Amino acid sequence: MGKAAAPLCSAGTRGLVSLLSAVPCLACKQPPRRPPPPPALLVAMSLAGATTLEGPLPSTPATTPTSAGPGPDTYKGWLFKWTNYLKGYQRRWFVLSNGLLSYYRTQAEMAHTCRGTINLSTAHIDTEDSCNIVLSNGGRTYHLKAHSEVERQRWVTALELAKSKAIRMRNNQSDDSGDEEPASQSDKSELHGTLKSLSSKLEDLSTCNDLIAKHGAALQRSLSELENLKLPAESGEKIKAVNERATLFRITSNAMINACRDFLDLAETHSRKWQRALQYEREQRTRLEETIEQLAKQHNNLERACRGTPSGANSSLLITWTSVKAEASDEDEETEYFDAMEDAQAFITVARDQRRPRGGSHQASYDGSSKDGIHKKKRRTRVPDKPNYSLNLWSIMKNCIGKELSKIPMPVNFNEPLSMLQRLTEDLEYHELLDKAVKCESSIEQMCFVAAFSVSSYSTTVHRTAKPFNPLLGETYELDRLDELGFRSLCEQVSHHPPAAAHHVYSKRGWTLWQEITIASKFRGKYLSIMPLGYIHLEFHSSGNHYVWQKVTSTVHNIIVGKLWIDQSGDIEIINYKSKDKCQLKFTPYSYFSRDVPRKVTGLVMDAEGTSHYVMSGTWDEKMECSKIVQSSQGNGSSEGKVPKTVYQTLSPKVLWQKYPLPENAENMYFFSNLALTLNEPEERIAPTDSRQRPDQRLMENGKWDEANAEKQRLEEKQRAVRRKREAEAAEDYRGYSPLWFERKVDPVTGELMCVYKGGYWEAKEQQQWSACPNIF
Repeated sequence: MGKAAAPLCSAGTRGLVSLLSAVPCLACKQPPRRPPPPPALLVAMSLAGATTLEGPLPSTPATTPTSAGPGPDTYKGWLFKWTNYLKGYQRRWFVLSNGLLSYYRTQAEMAHTCRGTINLSTAHIDTEDSCNIVLSNGGRTYHLKAHSEVERQRWVTALELAKSKAIRMRNNQSDDSGDEEPASQSDKSELHGTLKSLSSKLEDLSTCNDLIAKHGAALQRSLSELENLKLPAESGEKIKAVNERATLFRITSNAMINACRDFLDLAETHSRKWQRALQYEREQRTRLEETIEQLAKQHNNLERACRGTPSGANSSLLITWTSVKAEASDEDEETEYFDAMEDAQAFITVARDQRRPRGGSHQASYDGSSKDGIHKKKRRTRVPDKPNYSLNLWSIMKNCIGKELSKIPMPVNFNEPLSMLQRLTEDLEYHELLDKAVKCESSIEQMCFVAAFSVSSYSTTVHRTAKPFNPLLGETYELDRLDELGFRSLCEQVSHHPPAAAHHVYSKRGWTLWQEITIASKFRGKYLSIMPLGYIHLEFHSSGNHYVWQKVTSTVHNIIVGKLWIDQSGDIEIINYKSKDKCQLKFTPYSYFSRDVPRKVTGLVMDAEGTSHYVMSGTWDEKMECSKIVQSSQGNGSSEGKVPKTVYQTLSPKVLWQKYPLPENAENMYFFSNLALTLNEPEERIAPTDSRQRPDQRLMENGKWDEANAEKQRLEEKQRAVRRKREAEAAEDYRGYSPLWFERKVDPVTGELMCVYKGGYWEAKEQQQWSACPNIF
């Protein structure tokens, strides 16, 4: 087609009228556009790669690499790898496969233990001298040495070919667009745009078809009239009309042809892209399943070996672990080591007072008893026992690797009968720590109680491996214990993707707490990471002290095989924005090789000038203590270049918080604490959006899991339908969901935008005016 006709179909039906006045050159015809062939260099590299990796290699000494394994992309051999200054270069077995370079101590280790892997698609390959190879990818660098220059050249060639193939596979998915994030929002937008373009082309074809039919009928009438003409004068006018209609018919036909050609090109282009993307995803999924299956077998073998060790072999087992630790020290990238917190590890203590510490926690009352004589409602002390349903976790989780867990539909078999809003309310289990902090005259001492409170919120998670229900958008949860415990709490789900909940707590004993928490979670194959995002604010009414901190990362291990267990890791920094006091807490991650107490938490409480006043120590599942510092001194540096640690001499530690014992039969009741047992107890006069009203959660608590799964699907589909309706009604002006009881404001202290309580809920409860609540259940 000539250039004049080409814009017709892209202009859509609106441009047809204006283009009908232009007559294109019908003789100028261009073939349909086709993508250019791949560069000759890439073709040559592909052919060379297949030949080099498949063909036999010349014989060299014992370190000669070989092509072996499942396909032509697998390349194996011995190389020397730099470890550290003590061990220098160590001989390692390297395997190049599917664009990944992995290494092992021995060939036998390939069956169970990979010491490290580097992705070549984003790696930089460099050669220092005749035998050295340097691979770098982000923060990871491998310094390798071959036996000879010839051997090094073989490895460099194989690495370059594998890298080029990995890059091609990665780029194929994006079709040279540069954006390649599978299942991301940009891909969804691109797919939506493509479908919209295809629909537009179909409309163009339909419009052109109608015009062809219309002009064809008019042309036929004109020709019929021409045949019946008798007067020569009239024949000239009719012939002119015929020519005009013929011109219109040609223009419309050209538009039809252009539209068909553009539609075909667009369909072919995206069809090839989707085919490549689908093939790439299939290959990636197969590799992931094979890798994780191997990890699962390895983990299972280790567990069996540990369980099968007799009690009399404890000493030999200890020696084995010690030797493994010593040998592992020569690998600088394989094992993650966490240094103890500087200025908080070594300190001197005097003999502890055997009497109960003055600040120790006592068991809170949730069953109706009262220390102040106020009559309290009798709360329940048990829930129905958890049914013994068997379910293959791996059959579901293997499809979730690398995805956001909140977007994955999960059966209630993995849940506990509480929502995320109720789990958030469980942070108040040890609220009496804040009641005691109100009475502190010193902000430094008050900081100690706040730090203990921040740690206590994790004590309920040590055995709680089940997943709470994801709240529906607009779902709420109230915990009104104003008369019994002195506080009332309100939570609302203010966002669904990403899931975010706003929380506000008022205590008549002198404090207010508020937070907005967004839960980000990723399944990594062997473990699940849960990362709470957002700040927790705590303000004391009388002093005006305003504390702010964030939560640490929770990790669920043994997702595939073995017993599930939870660990907390990361740092918490608590800041008093009024006095500028700080507390730094470190949650040490669990390690097989560490001699530290599991679940250890250490920290320091400092004033605005940075002077340390208290040492915090304990575990996040048992207790926290504080020790007043009376003297500090600099220790001797253990090695050259290391900053010496500060040694603190402290008074006897004081217990600030100690975990309550779990109720009897807790293992059959989801390991709920006394407070957790009461959270889903039915109550009157609560909002219709309250989590206690949620039918699938109630069915699960009563042991009816099949009915709960069906009800869960109904609620989720209802929520999706409501969202589609809301977006359609708002059209282009849709600005997202507006919470009912919270509003977004800029926090005057931190400057962050967050949802804060705007009031009205407790007044609505008093008057039972729930007309503004959405129908979500």
